[in-house]
Amino acid sequence: MSRVWVVGSHGLLGQALFRILFSYGNELFDPVERFSWCDEHILSYQIVSSVKAFSSFVADSDRWEIYWAAGIGSMNSSASELDTETQALELLLHQIESDEHLSQKKGAIAFTSSAGSIYSASNDFIITEKSDVAFTTDYAKVKIIQEQIITEFTYRNQNVTSLLARISTLYGTNQSVNKRQGLLTHMARCILKKQPIQIYVPLDTIRDYIAVDDAAKIMIHALRAIKTPEPCVKIIASEHPTTVANIISYFKSITRRSPQIINMSSRLSNFYPRRMCFRSIVFPEFNRFITTNLFVGISQILTSEMVAVKNCKS
Repeated sequence: MSRVWVVGSHGLLGQALFRILFSYGNELFDPVERFSWCDEHILSYQIVSSVKAFSSFVADSDRWEIYWAAGIGSMNSSASELDTETQALELLLHQIESDEHLSQKKGAIAFTSSAGSIYSASNDFIITEKSDVAFTTDYAKVKIIQEQIITEFTYRNQNVTSLLARISTLYGTNQSVNKRQGLLTHMARCILKKQPIQIYVPLDTIRDYIAVDDAAKIMIHALRAIKTPEPCVKIIASEHPTTVANIISYFKSITRRSPQIINMSSRLSNFYPRRMCFRSIVFPEFNRFITTNLFVGISQILTSEMVAVKNCKS
């Protein structure tokens, strides 16, 4: 069994990966402290010490895995704001390469990015792994650079396989209450607080939403299915696109109230394409792990947010 490190285990995807890997019986590495993304000097020290600790953790194991689900960037981040993230990734890989134990063992790295941002300017009716990368934001540009860093690392280290997971729009429960994360959670919170919902794209905008647990399972199985030294690009999506208007109707049906919608444009509106439909042709057999339909997922988010509101009041 692999010894595993989920970098970013407190985020939406990281929590799901950690939880599912644990349920699979894996031994999970948990650093002493969370990474301090706002302080580069502290972050560098934390990465160096964490890699050393991880090396000791996997000492009596034949294989290690690292899932990179960390970062501070978003679609509207500038390239300079994302420099810290890129430097952290480079430092972590350098430390792995320099460690005599980790560099000699078989290893695997999964790196996550947003399919929606990487293919945001694509003209393909259905986007697959064969579609050309076409983006409109600095965020996507930096993600491509980070994927290239992983690719070069993989070619230099033949004991390591890598998965470049390009994930459609993730959603899930128990997201941070301190920041807006995703349209579905934002809508649920506004409805429960009886606040208007501001939406900055046309209501016929088409997106692919995938439950975070489903995405995490696909990611884990895809990484472990790779047998060749070449980095593997895989799109992870539900492959059941829906419109914003349909999402509003789901909320209306579940809550039995009409959400207050304010549909308006912003400077970011041009970064978001009207239609994004995905289909993976790499390890398509792992689509069997897509078991959560969107209606059920929205119900789960609403239930989770109602519990959070009650806990805040008590």
